[in-house]
Amino acid sequence: MMIAKTIVRTLVVAWAALWMGYANAQTVPTVKAPANPSAEAFMYVGNSFFYYNNGLPGYVSRLAAGAPEAERRPNSGTMVTIGGSGFDWHDMESYLRPHAIGYYTFDSKNNIVFNKKSKFYDGVIMMDCSQCPIHPQLSAIFVDYARKNAEIVRKHDMEPMLFMSWGYKDHPEMTAQLAEAYTKAGNDNNELVIPAGLAFARVFKERPDLELYQPDLRHPTLIGTYLAAATVYSALTGRSSENNTYEAGLDPAVAHYLRKTAWEVTTAYYAGH
Repeated sequence: MMIAKTIVRTLVVAWAALWMGYANAQTVPTVKAPANPSAEAFMYVGNSFFYYNNGLPGYVSRLAAGAPEAERRPNSGTMVTIGGSGFDWHDMESYLRPHAIGYYTFDSKNNIVFNKKSKFYDGVIMMDCSQCPIHPQLSAIFVDYARKNAEIVRKHDMEPMLFMSWGYKDHPEMTAQLAEAYTKAGNDNNELVIPAGLAFARVFKERPDLELYQPDLRHPTLIGTYLAAATVYSALTGRSSENNTYEAGLDPAVAHYLRKTAWEVTTAYYAGH
C-alpha cells in the first residue's frame, strides 16, 4: 500500500513538472511589445480554440472596456475561424482584400455601419491547429505559413502576431514544445507572440481546482477562455488587467487570480525568464 501511494505521488509530481516544463520557452522572444501600442482593431485567424465560449475576441474587448478609465481604449475583434484548421487552411490574402471582412458592422439597433477607415484592422492574431507546430508531418507547414502569412499581413499595412496555444490536458509535454515552436516562429518573422499556453500551464499547476478544459481535454472552458483573453489583453496593451472590472460571470476572486496570472506570465515571458 505504501509503495502504491509513493508511486502515485511521484506520478503527480512528475505530471506537474511536465506541465510547467520550464518557466518559459527555451528561446527568448525578441519582440516584446506590439509595434503599435495604440492599435484598436484586430482580426483573429484560427480555429475552435478561438470560437469556443462565444469567441475569445469579445472577452478581450470587454476587458478593454473594464479597464481603469485612465487606461481605457477601444478594442474590437473579428474572428475568422475554421474548426480544426491549420495555417494552410486559411487564405490570408482573401481575408484582407479591399471591401471584404470588416467592411461593415451593425450598431446596437442593427443598422449597417460602413467602415470608412483606410484599413479595417490594425493587427492580425493567428494560431495554427493545436498540434500543427509540433507535429512531425505538419511542423514544416507551420514554419512556412508563419512566414507567408506575416508577409501578407504586412503587405496590407497591418501587424502580424502569433497566439501560442496550450497543450492538451492529457499531454502536458506539449506546453514546452508549443512555446518553443511559436517563440522561434515569432523571432524568425519579427512577430509578437502571445503566451496563452504558458498561462494555462501556470494555472494548471497552481490551481488544479480551476477547470481550464472541456471534457475533451483540449478546448477551453469559460475559465480557460477568460485566462487566454487576459493574456491577449496584457500582450496587446502592455498593462495588467488585475484591477479590471470585467469578470465574465466568474467568481470575483477567481477572475482576479486569472488576470493577475496572465500579467505575470506575459511579463515573465517577454523578460526571458
